[in-house]
Amino acid sequence: MFFETHAHYDDERFDDDREELISSLFRDGNVEYIVNAGCDMRSSRFGLDMSKKWDNLYAAVGIHPHSADEMNDESYNELKRLSSDAKCVAIGEIGLDYHYDFCDREVQRKAFRRQLCLADETGLPVIIHSREAAAETFDMIKESNVRQGVIHSYSGHTQMALEYIEMGFFIGIGGMITFKNAKKGVEVVRNIPIESILIETDSPYLSPVPLRGRRNDSQNLRYIVDKISEIKQISPEKVEKITRDSALRLFGKKIIVA
Repeated sequence: MFFETHAHYDDERFDDDREELISSLFRDGNVEYIVNAGCDMRSSRFGLDMSKKWDNLYAAVGIHPHSADEMNDESYNELKRLSSDAKCVAIGEIGLDYHYDFCDREVQRKAFRRQLCLADETGLPVIIHSREAAAETFDMIKESNVRQGVIHSYSGHTQMALEYIEMGFFIGIGGMITFKNAKKGVEVVRNIPIESILIETDSPYLSPVPLRGRRNDSQNLRYIVDKISEIKQISPEKVEKITRDSALRLFGKKIIVA
């Protein structure tokens, strides 16, 4: 069964059918576990509350670089409190985004550093967002004490992926691997160990081919698994099992395995 390592079921696009959809994913969608990633204080609270409704739905709490100006002493203390919950498995998604620059870059850096410190203090892994800030993101992580996490929706080169893996991180692979222009991503998947890959949808975003433009959800992990299977020349069943086991190694500190 699939381990969905990154989704946003708190998003308003799921408001009309959230409970029905998530229940069906666990019942009929071949999905065993889901981690809902926080992007701001609202989604972090929502994700954690939502996790209480399903045994195998877990939450990550954190402030995305787009919302970095939310970071202050009050929000930090609340994130710390939320992170102690039994259903919180990670700090994230956190990082840097220099594509949109919705927040001042120094504000982003300060929020990122502070949340890396929170992960170090709590012992939780991180979920890292990095867009057009690859070198700086890498350097800031390397300067921290954090050595466990996943680089979400990885878009960098193979060598940096291998350096992240050497540090103790996993590489998150999502729907973009199915796109026609995914040559760099295909090269990364081909050249890193399958044991270092986690699968994710980033729902409701980044629907894989042949569903681009539609709302994404975790049942579409099968398209990502099939593409990784094709690239690595191993069976989809093996990809499914290895990525599940790897996700349990990363997030399993608080996950109850049946």
